[in-house]
Amino acid sequence: MLSAESLRSIDREVSKYPTDQKQSAVMGALRIAQQEKRWLSSETIEEVANYLGMPPMAVYEVASFYNMYDLKPVAEHKITVCTNLPCALSGAVDAAEYLKAKLGIGFNETTADGKFTLKEGECMGACGDAPVMLHNNHKMCCKMTTVEIDKLIEELSK
Repeated sequence: MLSAESLRSIDREVSKYPTDQKQSAVMGALRIAQQEKRWLSSETIEEVANYLGMPPMAVYEVASFYNMYDLKPVAEHKITVCTNLPCALSGAVDAAEYLKAKLGIGFNETTADGKFTLKEGECMGACGDAPVMLHNNHKMCCKMTTVEIDKLIEELSK
């Protein structure tokens, strides 16, 4: 079950749309649910669907289409590396390889201690700040050199 706080947050998302179009808040509702639960189980997807008056399959279709939604458990710290062409040309591939070696995992894997999950992401709209990484879908990390990656991992490991 989602917390009362999350449901109030979903209500705020719903209020942004006409009353007969509650389903328009589905992306925001999924974001809120995932922020609370860290990932979207089928039960959580069904709860969001019921709350918005939508078929669960329609909500699953949204959750499975966008890569910011996690349909499997992820670690406490999910790091998504943008590997689209502009970032790749600006060092993202090297940064990703460094991060893989540092964490000892590949993309879509989680460290043995459950602290880090590494994902490959699509454009994050910050090409000029490449290489770009996203921490838990909320904190944008820009110009991620090996020094900056070391600082990030050290900070998140505390």
